[in-house]
Amino acid sequence: MAAPMESLRKRRGGGDAPQPEPLKAPGREPPTGPPSLLPGTFWLTRIVLLRALAFIYFVAFLVAYNQNKQLIGEKGLLPSKLYLQQIQQYFRGKSVWDSFSYSPTIIWFLDWSYMDFILDAISLLGLGVSAFVIITSCANMLLMATLWILYFSLAHVGQI
Repeated sequence: MAAPMESLRKRRGGGDAPQPEPLKAPGREPPTGPPSLLPGTFWLTRIVLLRALAFIYFVAFLVAYNQNKQLIGEKGLLPSKLYLQQIQQYFRGKSVWDSFSYSPTIIWFLDWSYMDFILDAISLLGLGVSAFVIITSCANMLLMATLWILYFSLAHVGQI
């Protein structure tokens, strides 16, 4: 690895010699502008990637909103309430976190007597957050983690 120019001059005894100006290529000047638009900032890639991910979440929550009642609702093909009760019975007597770790979902912390409403609320909340990210392109860690947790919760009570 090459040593910096200043340390070489001090070792050679050059002391405070005048610094030569860096050579400039004709017709090329250093880029000026806002720091977010300089090369190497990846601002456009970030916007496109996060909006595309939010769009995928939007479609997933829209599909979940339309199909959850028929598939995993109270009178669905594979009721999620029955599934959670079976998990609870299997881990009876053990730690409460065992059942949560088997099927991690936020539905464990909610009232199961209104399962259709809970599934719709999670889907609508996910739709709202993903639409917010698409429209405003404001995608911080909390919003993206919220989308992931909401979808993860629906996916784990979906069973098969």
